[in-house]
Amino acid sequence: MTESAHLAAVQESYDTVAAAYAAHVKPPSELDPLSRAMLSAFAEVVTAADLGPVADLGCGPGKVTAHLAALGVPALGLDLSPKMAELARRAFPEMRFVVGSMTALPFGDGELGGILAHYSTHHTPPELLPAVFAEFHRTLAPGGPFMVVGHAGNGEHTRPSHAYGGHPVSYTSYRLPPDRIAELLGRAGLVVTARLVQEPGEGMKGPVAGFTGTAG
Repeated sequence: MTESAHLAAVQESYDTVAAAYAAHVKPPSELDPLSRAMLSAFAEVVTAADLGPVADLGCGPGKVTAHLAALGVPALGLDLSPKMAELARRAFPEMRFVVGSMTALPFGDGELGGILAHYSTHHTPPELLPAVFAEFHRTLAPGGPFMVVGHAGNGEHTRPSHAYGGHPVSYTSYRLPPDRIAELLGRAGLVVTARLVQEPGEGMKGPVAGFTGTAG
């Protein structure tokens, strides 16, 4: 899939399901203890680093962005879907939410003091992930912390026709092995300092992998 086709499919799909998605997705306070702890640890790290604003990339309706802000993080959100960004602004009018793509982030070199990608990279075709992670590295301040959390697997992909309340979607979800994700992060100049793999449990369709580190 070309970059333009992939972005169009994701944008159109999430514009379609935006309201249902916002109603369906749990706020961070209702996530499992380990997921909450990872977000809290990331908030502590970026606050201590104090290198600039922290971007929640693929922020959706802004629930995680607002959670970071409540933990003292100078957070802003970015999403490819204009309708998702609109919902986020409506729910959290005191915060900044922008529309943009992870393949061409609307931030200057070294502008960001941290990056969070929370279940937001799995729609990216594997061949486009190097460009996405290169943008993470470009926009992070030297030594800026990052955290990438998302679905993992053995290289399989799924292409549902409907999601979130039965609305039609046209995106694809890719589940890469954790070692492959770590390799791609490293190639982009992002130094992985820790990783955590949660095996499938109740309510989980597959393993979840989290990576934290800094811009080299």
